[in-house]
Amino acid sequence: MALYSEKVMDHFKHPRNVGVIEDADGVGEVGNAKCGDIMKMYIKVRDGVLVDVKFETFGCGSAIASSSMATEMIKGKPLSEALELTNRAVAEALDGLPAHKLHCSVLAEQAVQAAILDYYTKNGIPYDKSKFRTCLDDEEET
Repeated sequence: MALYSEKVMDHFKHPRNVGVIEDADGVGEVGNAKCGDIMKMYIKVRDGVLVDVKFETFGCGSAIASSSMATEMIKGKPLSEALELTNRAVAEALDGLPAHKLHCSVLAEQAVQAAILDYYTKNGIPYDKSKFRTCLDDEEET
């Protein structure tokens, strides 16, 4: 049995939405000090919908695949729906990740939340802190 699914390999070898949005409405950067993976997510928002999403990831194949899949899953979605993206959903969409690589899908969830939180903060939009559990928990630990 292969360590990685065909979907993981496809998103690693042919990542979607790689790059920078120069005039991004929100940017979220998260990292995992234990493994060295760093994800930066850029979002463009129009009328509450994510019209564009891009990412830059420094990390392993699972981190790149998780970033790519996450952007595909939220692009074109309302912010409220994008906030519901979970690491479990990312891993499932990739047809699974090895247990020791699940942290990569967690980073993808955190990066999405951090970018949306940045957008809300920059625009003075009130938000429910419970919707940003993973990225706020991460900030409080630092």
